Amino acid sequence: MNRHYISIKKLVFSMVICILVLGVSSVTPKAGDMDQNVKSKTVGYYTSWSSYSGFTPDKIDPNKLTHINYAFANIDKELKVVLGDTEIDSQNIAGLKKLKEKNPNLKLLISVGGWTWSDKFSDAALTHASRTRFANSCVEFIKTYGFDGVDLDWEYPVSGGLKTNKYRKEDKENFTLLLKTIRERFNEESKKDGKEYILSIAGGAGAGYIQNVELDKLHKYIDFANIMTYDIHGPWDKHADFVAPLYTDESSNNMKASVDSGIKAWIKAGFPKEKLVVGIPFYGYEYHISQRTNNGLYQKHTKAFSISYNDINSKYLNKNGYRRYYSSKSMVPWLYNGTSFISYEDGQSIGEKAKYIKSNKLGGAMIWELGQDLNGQLLDKLYKGLK
Repeated sequence: MNRHYISIKKLVFSMVICILVLGVSSVTPKAGDMDQNVKSKTVGYYTSWSSYSGFTPDKIDPNKLTHINYAFANIDKELKVVLGDTEIDSQNIAGLKKLKEKNPNLKLLISVGGWTWSDKFSDAALTHASRTRFANSCVEFIKTYGFDGVDLDWEYPVSGGLKTNKYRKEDKENFTLLLKTIRERFNEESKKDGKEYILSIAGGAGAGYIQNVELDKLHKYIDFANIMTYDIHGPWDKHADFVAPLYTDESSNNMKASVDSGIKAWIKAGFPKEKLVVGIPFYGYEYHISQRTNNGLYQKHTKAFSISYNDINSKYLNKNGYRRYYSSKSMVPWLYNGTSFISYEDGQSIGEKAKYIKSNKLGGAMIWELGQDLNGQLLDKLYKGLK
């Protein structure tokens, strides 16, 4: 009892010293405070190009989301965050901000980069000066346009992404330093205006991404990470497979991977599970199958392409000879009509992913992307599943 009492006194004394030091020293990194009251996040990416096809921000149900990430902002030659599509961005941003009238707790983030605009991240992260310039531009951007934070979608540090991207082996450490600099800059701004600013990232689920970033360090500076636990399989594989299998099916002819294996790899690398937000695709892949075996599953294909849930729902479900099947191993459905195999998500598979998130006490779910579910059917299933 005495040792316990002494330990408590030491702990209290240490906490007092830390508070005093924090009060007089420079801003120190902190993250995650603003979202402690949110049991499970539902993060939906909304793309600028969705408006062109008629899916404007007013079509979104903000009460079924905790965060909306607007995709994407670009990085200019001066390594500053700028609008990505000047013709539509201002209109979209104004529409997104109006959603807060329906859900005042909704958080809006600007997502920077993405597949197309990740070419300048390596330069932005390279030096103290470039990191500071980029961090300052993040603050300027979100204050100018009324966002609650920034989501960095660097595809990818060290290697990967478009061939035109710049890569450096130093990206691994520099990415952490960039996040640290942004967090410190956000904290400085919070001291001025009393607001909390969110910092998140979008990260790959594969081993290559995990090896090229410092998950055991960078988590200190971000509020959460949106894991791209989709595109686990796709047209690049020789055999038709699932876009986002929840669990690994060892009988697959392709690389053995799944949502579960990706999440476990992040946790093993030192990333806290409560900050892991699991990505769910609102799209699928259609494969043209060359052999009629196993209802198309794991069969060789001649071509394949992406298809939205909107099209799957309106053109394929219960139409044109398509029959639905479900994998009890991977916990996802597929459609097959004798010549085409379609991997996608439906209410059952999303329900299983929601159960997985809750049972493993993860941070929540992320959606790519809202415009591919015009009627909100999948979003509704996810919302109910995470309750």
